[in-house]
Amino acid sequence: MLGAVVSILAVYFIVRQIDLVALGQALAEAHYAYLVPSALLLVAGLWTRAIRWRVLLSDGLPLYRAFSISNLAYLANSVLPLRMGEVVRAYLATRSTPPVPVFKSASTIIVERLLDMLAVVVLIGLALAGGVLPNELRAASAFAVPAVMVGFVVLVILSSRRAFTHRMFRWVVARLPLKQSAQSLSIWLDHFLDGLAPLTQPYALFLTLLWTSISWGFSVAAGYILMLAFFDQASWVATCLFIAAASLVIAIPAVPGSIGPYELSIMVALGAVGYGEPRDTAAAFALVVHGLNLGLYAFMGLIGFVQEGISLGQLSRGVQEMRQQRMVTQDAASTD
Repeated sequence: MLGAVVSILAVYFIVRQIDLVALGQALAEAHYAYLVPSALLLVAGLWTRAIRWRVLLSDGLPLYRAFSISNLAYLANSVLPLRMGEVVRAYLATRSTPPVPVFKSASTIIVERLLDMLAVVVLIGLALAGGVLPNELRAASAFAVPAVMVGFVVLVILSSRRAFTHRMFRWVVARLPLKQSAQSLSIWLDHFLDGLAPLTQPYALFLTLLWTSISWGFSVAAGYILMLAFFDQASWVATCLFIAAASLVIAIPAVPGSIGPYELSIMVALGAVGYGEPRDTAAAFALVVHGLNLGLYAFMGLIGFVQEGISLGQLSRGVQEMRQQRMVTQDAASTD
């Protein structure tokens, strides 16, 4: 409900600022040939993100499986609420041979989110170095930087001091009604720590950071080229800023796909660096950026369905069964 309200308000705010006729004209006059190289760069970014996930899984999945599963997850995230795509990804990884434990996938996803937040902070820093930063993004970066740092420190400590982590776990279990399920929970903890292992291995950590940088580099290059479809000149500062803004706004409650807030965030970012006028052009650009991303996720996700040999119904049932099994186990642990 809150997400729907946020999206409606964002759409209302956008519509109040623009002339719909001028918006249609801006869309009609755009140079859509630039969408082709932008789309190819975005696909390359999806591929390199799959490589990063495989590194975090300690090569626990073939690369083609990591790619198809990731694409299915992106599709689910764009059409389902509450980041359900991450649950889809964890479930599909359990169907591999050998299966990837759910909690190992979960820990790698947490690492990925922290790395992506770090990348967004870097983009904001680059934009700040080259132009004016909106107060909203300045506040977001002021919160994100310490949050990312604390998150990384905690994860590194948990992974590098495994014996200490288990001692802390046993201390907590001894004081909670979980003693009968301690063994199962300990196995889950080991799977979770397995997913954090690359953070304590210099070469694996280097590869993870490298593929993160390359992935976001592809995203920035795609955004820069796409600006040429609507503006006479593109700007690296504007590109970094609108990508950072759109990435941050995804965390705000909204309807699936972040329709409304996503477009508004891009318009605000463009306006901060001199690309906000005419607003109709900025709005048209935001719509095309969002449409290209959603369309690409849908296309690659459908290919993922074929590659994984699974139907939507099978996927839905599998995810529900996995969630039910976890809930039953948690209920048993809480009543022991």
